[in-house]
Amino acid sequence: MWAYVTRRILYNVPVFLGIVLFVMLALRVRDPVNSHLGKVKSEQEIKQLRKEMGLDRPFHIQYFSFLGDVCTLNFDDECWDHPGRSVGEVMGESIGPSLALTLPALVLTTLISVSISLVSAWFRGRWMDKALVITAVLGMSVSFLVYIVVGQYMGTTWLKEHTGFAPFAVSFGGYDGEPTAMEMLLEVWPHYYLLPVLISVIVAMGYDTRFYRAVMVEESARDYITTARAKGASRVKVLFVHMLKNAMIPIITRVVITIPFLITGSFLLESYFGIPGMGRELLTAVNHGDFPVVQAFTAVFALVYILSNLLTDVLYAVFDPRVRLS
Repeated sequence: MWAYVTRRILYNVPVFLGIVLFVMLALRVRDPVNSHLGKVKSEQEIKQLRKEMGLDRPFHIQYFSFLGDVCTLNFDDECWDHPGRSVGEVMGESIGPSLALTLPALVLTTLISVSISLVSAWFRGRWMDKALVITAVLGMSVSFLVYIVVGQYMGTTWLKEHTGFAPFAVSFGGYDGEPTAMEMLLEVWPHYYLLPVLISVIVAMGYDTRFYRAVMVEESARDYITTARAKGASRVKVLFVHMLKNAMIPIITRVVITIPFLITGSFLLESYFGIPGMGRELLTAVNHGDFPVVQAFTAVFALVYILSNLLTDVLYAVFDPRVRLS
């Protein structure tokens, strides 16, 4: 397996090098220093900032220097939008909020969607299956923004009017200070993160339930399911031992391809709820022309995406002995 992993890494090295090259070239089509300083600037200011950013060096030196920063995750350049703070500090501070939002949403969505799809596949063609499918389709048909707006209203204004208290906050900006781990778990997370997590789960369940149901329906028609039923295996054993085990490949694929989004976070949720995650930081950097942040974040996202694809192939062999990594 290690030989296979090594080969896969070597295959993806040129891909990553090409992505970084494309990003760096695209960001330099227009001089980022001129764009940042605006119209009122002097030649001395331009030369000084270009020297501080290392943009006065030949491009190939900038390229290999940046590759070294990515490989070591050492981003010491100062953010243009956050004076006095480095890109590495902004990145490190934004990973936690993104994971606090996306990781619980992924776990809950996967568990609920797989369970619903198992029930739907078992009762295929009956009223329960039809009701679950219709609900999933209706959930997919509503815009993400509608869920956000309705969720913010129901979770704050409506609850306060009918119950007298508002357990959820519309914006993360209302919290000051650095909470301890216990305060984060018991106070901050339920107040600031629970509502966007619930919205994310509701939105994703429709798509995931339909996908997993199609997988389970296909597996339910296999000969081994018929054999297990004929031998008198219980319904729970057929569903969660035989069917679920053999359906792990598409489930793994669906879950692992979302790993990059765990790091980047949900752009819409972070923006509308004011969560200081990586997605919101990247959008802010793009809008404000924060060249160092955009360059570093994009390269890291590309690296995470490539590693997640590699992890998918490795997990195939772990969960399915029919897959041989030769």
